[in-house]
Amino acid sequence: MDRAVKVGVDGMLRVGVVGVGVMGSNHARVLADLPGVKLVGVVDPDSKQRDRVGGTLGCATFSTVDPLIRAGVDAVTIAAPTHFHRDIALECASHGVHILVEKPIASTIEEGRAIVAAAGRAGVTLMAGHVERFNPAVETLKRAITDQHILSIAITRVGPFPPRMSNVGVVIDLAVHDIDLIRWFTESEIVEIQPQTSSAVAEREDIALLQFRTASGVLAHINTNWLTPFKARTIHIATRDKYLIGDLLTLQVTECFGFQPDGSYSMRHLSVGYAEPLRAELMAFINAVRRGEIPPVTGEEGVASLEIAIRCLNARVAQSSPPQRKAPRRVVG
Repeated sequence: MDRAVKVGVDGMLRVGVVGVGVMGSNHARVLADLPGVKLVGVVDPDSKQRDRVGGTLGCATFSTVDPLIRAGVDAVTIAAPTHFHRDIALECASHGVHILVEKPIASTIEEGRAIVAAAGRAGVTLMAGHVERFNPAVETLKRAITDQHILSIAITRVGPFPPRMSNVGVVIDLAVHDIDLIRWFTESEIVEIQPQTSSAVAEREDIALLQFRTASGVLAHINTNWLTPFKARTIHIATRDKYLIGDLLTLQVTECFGFQPDGSYSMRHLSVGYAEPLRAELMAFINAVRRGEIPPVTGEEGVASLEIAIRCLNARVAQSSPPQRKAPRRVVG
């Protein structure tokens, strides 16, 4: 099926943003500046917030999705709270509007699958917003492990508690990024999970140590929390031939190689370009829409990473449940 968009005589792709909180306002900022793109409008129930964003960017503002669709958009990015993703996505798909949905793609696996199915029926492009894939350091790591036999991956994603967060814990907010990266780096599905989580100071889990094994045999580990007073984002990848260390904040990637029997080895810093990850992600989405191509992060991939995250949370519930005591056997004598 040809999904390429036939744009108007001005050659502009008309887009909108649904939800302009912290992340959505950045979506709107970037889209307003992309070549060949016209930001038609933004949607948010908070009139003060939507008017601030719309006024800054010079676009229309709406309180609901319907008038944005009627204004004529070819594509939208959805950055509303996760529990609204399904209904917004289904409405957009039913009107033939192409969709990028911020991570996590939905609140539940069933809702995520419903979004994927609706996009498939409507023949529209659906992309999951896993922006870390577009981090220049991550892209450099991905190139460096091409054709390598990966042995293990260790990812640290920690920092202080975010005031904006209230409805999910670190597994859904943070670890889902790294679950996606593990699947992308290894090009293999996660088949075993060993999660350990704890709610130390927050209502939901704020510490998670997650261990995985992929179908290809790679061992992976995610360390994430909201207790560390500073942000840290690092990835360590061991292969049979080299060891790579990536810092996603400083955009530095170090490669260790040439290991000798005496324990010596060589090191070098790999070249890492600079690009705003969100801009690169949105450009990839726009290009996929224009050309009718499969997007870099499909809806199915978004659902697969969400499913692993939810399995980690379900395992936590099972671990925290007290064991059932057997009734004492009555002795008759």
